[in-house]
Amino acid sequence: QVQLVESGGGLVQAGGSLRLSCAASGTIFSINRMGWYRQAPGKQREMVAGITSGGDAVYGDSVKGRFTISRDNAKNTVWLQMNSLKPEDTAVYYCYADITIRVGSVRGYWGQGTQVTVSS
Repeated sequence: QVQLVESGGGLVQAGGSLRLSCAASGTIFSINRMGWYRQAPGKQREMVAGITSGGDAVYGDSVKGRFTISRDNAKNTVWLQMNSLKPEDTAVYYCYADITIRVGSVRGYWGQGTQVTVSS
């Protein structure tokens, strides 16, 4: 079985920083895209950042210039460095990964979510 385990959420003041981590474990042949999504109360889940196995990254418009996504393919781990946090960044952050468990079998997996709260 495949699991994505997130860590690093918490409470921070506006202007502060947090670093989220997500490690994939289990029967993994390869991982293509990994990324982070977030969902605030009463809002739809939105893409925060994504990164391919080759290191190409994309960001949501609201976080460009403040957040940085990175990964270590050997460790099946992705990080999200969040700087200059704003109260509107408050949400549950979910890790996502497109994982191949064997040739021809690819699906998306989600982590359990980690709460990020930014106080004003």
